[in-house]
Parts: sequence; C-alpha cells; structure tokens
Amino acid sequence: MPIPGNLLTTAMAIMPHRDVDRALEVCLSLDVPFWPQLPRLSYYEDMYVQASEHFPGIVLDLDKRSLRFSLEKFINEFEETMRHCDEPEYFDISEAYSVVYHRFLRLDLSGRPAIRGQLEGPISFGMNVLDQDGRPILFDDSIRPFMLEVMAKRVNVQLNRLKKQNANAFMYIDEPGLQFVFSAMSGYSDQAGKKDLETFFSMVERPRGIHLCGNPDWDFLLGLDLDILSLDVYTNGEVFSSYGRSIGKFLDRGGILSWGIGPTNFEPFEKESLESLGKMLMEIWNILAKKEIDLEFLLSRSLLSPATCCLVNPDAEKTVEKAFEMVKDLSARLREKYKI
Repeated sequence: MPIPGNLLTTAMAIMPHRDVDRALEVCLSLDVPFWPQLPRLSYYEDMYVQASEHFPGIVLDLDKRSLRFSLEKFINEFEETMRHCDEPEYFDISEAYSVVYHRFLRLDLSGRPAIRGQLEGPISFGMNVLDQDGRPILFDDSIRPFMLEVMAKRVNVQLNRLKKQNANAFMYIDEPGLQFVFSAMSGYSDQAGKKDLETFFSMVERPRGIHLCGNPDWDFLLGLDLDILSLDVYTNGEVFSSYGRSIGKFLDRGGILSWGIGPTNFEPFEKESLESLGKMLMEIWNILAKKEIDLEFLLSRSLLSPATCCLVNPDAEKTVEKAFEMVKDLSARLREKYKI
C-alpha cells in the first residue's frame, strides 16, 4: 500500500508559524510528514498563490495580498505558457513561491512510511479567483478546461519530485470550495463538479486524494476515484458516519480515510482530552461496524490527523502544536488498544 493506514499520523498543510525551521520540525514529528504552507511568513506561501504560479492572466498584488485574473493578460500570456507545455518543471512551485517546499525537498525522508504534498484544487481555485468583472474563473467555459489541465500538471510534477525522496509519496488536493458546490447559490452544480473533477483526476497521477474541512455531499466525494479522503470528523463525524454504504465501497476499492479528530482552534481544544476524542472516534467506528464495515479492516485503512488548519488563535502556533501532540498521543493509545 503506497499510503499507509494503521492509525499513523499526518496533518493538513496550512500552519500559523513564521519560523520555517520550527514548522518543519513539527511536521516531521508526525509519521507521514509534509511540507507546510505558511501564509503568515509570506503571501507567496498562501495555497492559492502557490497554485497560481505561471498561470496566464493572474494579477498578483503582494502588498494588498490579493489574487485576481485578467482576460486581457491571459490572452497576452497564453502562448508563453503553451511553449512550456512539455516542461514539467515549469509547472512546479518555484523557490520564490515557497521557500518551505524547497527546504522539504532537501531533507532525507527515505525512511518514512510515506510523505505527502499538496496543491489547491481546481474547483476551489476557480471559485476563489475572480476575473476583471468579479466573476469566478470557474464559470468561464473557455478558461476552465485549460485550468484543469494546468492544475493536473502542477500536481503531477510535485508528486514525482516527492517520489524521488520517498517511493510512497502521495498528494492532497485541497478543495475547501467543494462544500459550496452543493449550495443553490453557488451557480455551479454538483453534476458540473463531478464532470470537471473526473476530467481533472483522469490527468492526475496516483496516489492522490482530496482534503477538505467542510461538510459536502459525502456520497459525491466517496464516489470519486480517490486513493485517500481527508476530512474533519471532529465537526462532521455524526453526518459522515451515516454514509456507511459509500464508506464501505470506498474502503473496499482501496481507499484510505484520514480522520481529522484533534481540534486546532483554541476554545474547542481546551474542552477536549485524549479520552473524549478517543471516545468520539470509537463511537463513529462502532456505528460503521454495525453497518457491516469490519473494524480491523477500517483501522488498517485509517490515518489520524488534526481536525482542521487554524490561523486565528490568540496564541499563534501554540494550540496548533498541542493539537499535533494530542493526535500523536491518541494514535499511540488507540494502536495499543487495538493491538496494531
């Protein structure tokens, strides 16, 4: 299995740190490390900005921390991008756009059970980046197919670079915008989302999966051709556990679930303990066991992680680091309990 299970630990990428060394140290403390995204260090380290590099038409304002799109600029830059179409490295994240990523690439990670990278997904990127008329570029039928292709190239080149460090490297596609696809107000239907994501993943190499912290249509997500799904089960566990049939099918075809259980926000973290979080997880697993999902099999295909990213705590990175430690302790306790 390229992606390990057995309740090993990983986390999502966005962290509140300004110290690169410390952020990497925290990430490396987990079983499956990753390169962190540190938007407080620089706007270049923002997940949307990193996904925008070399995308024609992008208007990046570092002072105002804004990212927009200009159709006129796209037309002027399109041919230049196409000239590099067969150069994978052109679509990777440069050192200017992430010092952290390139520091991670210089580490020896060959002895880890796996490592992970990430890129902002096309749905969220397309909904977040607005054109000169204030309209999401996701809605532009002439831009969207090109965007899907470019984003796939970006995922593939990063994955292949990570695989040189560790053969079990895999990628998260961060898609926070997917929870809004199912809103009647979004102007973008779930059918359109399914079609576009199927097109996107047909161009993306494996192993790959989706991470999001929201509460979308889980049947939709579990039905996609993914190797791993990372979710905030701390907030959405009760709803997610009601999708037993889809979860069972996802696991049976080889999928891994990363259970986001440790809250990183200050107030909910202070209310929880190893006992309360362990109880919460076991209750969800017991519900799924009653729906004919074998518990031993489920745990063999499970990772543990913090529930969400967090940049708003009054204590900056302290609670986030405590959440990482709690997830590691919970993993050790549960692995002992289930003799993994």
